[in-house]
Amino acid sequence: MSKITPVLAWYTPVLPKSLFAVLFLATISLSGCNQPEENESAGRGGGGSIKAVNHTKWAINHFSVNGQSGIDIIGPWQGGGGGCCYGAPAKWTPGMTVKVDWQTGVGGMAGFPGFDKWEAYLEWKKKMKAQNREHSQIVAVPDYSGQDTCGITVHFLPCDQVKVTTNCYAYGSPEYPIKEPLKMEAPEICPK
Repeated sequence: MSKITPVLAWYTPVLPKSLFAVLFLATISLSGCNQPEENESAGRGGGGSIKAVNHTKWAINHFSVNGQSGIDIIGPWQGGGGGCCYGAPAKWTPGMTVKVDWQTGVGGMAGFPGFDKWEAYLEWKKKMKAQNREHSQIVAVPDYSGQDTCGITVHFLPCDQVKVTTNCYAYGSPEYPIKEPLKMEAPEICPK
C-alpha cells in the first residue's frame, strides 16, 4: 500500500540563483527598449483611442483607421468612436498617411413601419440598406512635431472628404486644429 502525501498549497518552488540572475539581467537590459532617444524629444508620439466627428447628414455606420475599428455608429452631425487604439509614431515624417475606411447610410428612422408589420419592415430595411455606401481614402496625417498625441480623430466632411488629427485638445476648443463647423451641408455638386 502506498502512502498519499498531501499537496501543500503554500509551497512555492525556489528558482536557482543563476536562473534568477539571468531573468533579472534580461529584464533590466530590455527595460530601455522603446524609449525615445534624448534628441527625439521634439516628437513625442503616443497612443490613444480612435474617435470621429461627423459633419454630414449621413450616419457613419462603421469606420476604421488602418484596419482598426472605431467601434461606434455615429449619427448625423455628432461625434463618437472610442475604438482602441491608434499609436502615432514618436517622430512625424513628411508624407505620413493613414487609411480610413467607412460606410455611410441613412441617418434616421423615417418611414419605419414597426416590427408588428413584418413585411413592411423588411421592405423598409431593404430600402435603407440600399442607400449604404462604402468609402476608402488615404489621408495625410498633419505634422505633430513637438506636440503630445492622443490617438486619432477622424472628421467626416461633406462630399466624402476626410481630415484627421492626432491633437489632444477637444473639438471646438481654440487649440483644436480642425475648425469646420459641426453641421455642414454638402454643395449641390461636389468637387472632384
